[in-house]
Amino acid sequence: MAPRRLLLISYPRTASNLLLRILALADQPDVIANEQGGYFFMKAFTTAAKDGLIYKPVDQWTTEQCEEVRSAFQDCLNELEEYSSRAEKESKMLVTKEHAFWLCNPMSFSRMLHDTTGSYDSLFRLQLPATYGPSQTFSPNNHTVFPDEYLRTWRLAFIIRHPALVFPSLYRAMMKMVTTGFLQKEELPGVLETNMSLKWTRMLYDYGMENNDSHSKPLLLDAHDVIHNPAVITHFCELAGLDSTKLKFEWEKKSEANNAPTNETPVEQRDPAEQGLHFKSSAAAAIMLSSLAGSSGVLKDKAPMVLDVTMEASKWKEEFGEETGLFLEKAVLAAMPDYEYLKARRVQL
Repeated sequence: MAPRRLLLISYPRTASNLLLRILALADQPDVIANEQGGYFFMKAFTTAAKDGLIYKPVDQWTTEQCEEVRSAFQDCLNELEEYSSRAEKESKMLVTKEHAFWLCNPMSFSRMLHDTTGSYDSLFRLQLPATYGPSQTFSPNNHTVFPDEYLRTWRLAFIIRHPALVFPSLYRAMMKMVTTGFLQKEELPGVLETNMSLKWTRMLYDYGMENNDSHSKPLLLDAHDVIHNPAVITHFCELAGLDSTKLKFEWEKKSEANNAPTNETPVEQRDPAEQGLHFKSSAAAAIMLSSLAGSSGVLKDKAPMVLDVTMEASKWKEEFGEETGLFLEKAVLAAMPDYEYLKARRVQL
């Protein structure tokens, strides 16, 4: 019997950490999660992102660099599997959250971004426990480092958010990162190109729809519903096998003195992973979590009911300048087909 496991796929600034706080994983009686609610693969991404490596064609990587990244992925997988074994022994569900791009096979990314040719896939082949069988196959929409035989053992869930809310928010956060020295200016283009897209999410969602039976099809939430429609979260819990009676829509505000998480929400303790960068101080974490850290409940003003991209773009040009405003507008419009496609398939009442 396959283990009960829920893999929540997000991308930066989707209110995924707000969702974790509402789900209150630490209070779910039949759930095991680490203190961060996931981010097992942050090490793999930060290793690949070091010195901008992930943004270079794979055929320009050295053998040592490929092995370092593969080894980081393997370490992350091993840690995740330790949690999975513990959950299985205790007859509980493992719940974890990761960004879609963090799970991407570097070779797949290189093919899409740089049209890299050649066979380099084996460079990032992971060793799986024997329980998953000897074969490793990859469906067309599976661009992760995990073979189908592994991914099929997970129930996939996704959270999305309107690009016109996500992308400018990401840009603001990344500019703060540059100002504070946590991100080098020359790394900014690669970070933005990687994250200002929903293609990684859509490909993985399509994979899940094609490779799971009717009882384990992917679940998908829109951040708008997370913020405005609590009943949708209750329904999501019922579908995912979580306890909806444990949901929390209000909580104690974190201390402004140290921004420390409360004991009730340990899943938030290492949330700086929101952008997939290796944050080296709590100051960087504060940049990514400023709204959530200062809240005592769901902030509905962060999610307007109606969005006009053209009108929003005029605000971006005023805030960031003409060039950046146009860049954000182009990125949002390019991402909208994927967003609308996914939104139409979200959990509804």
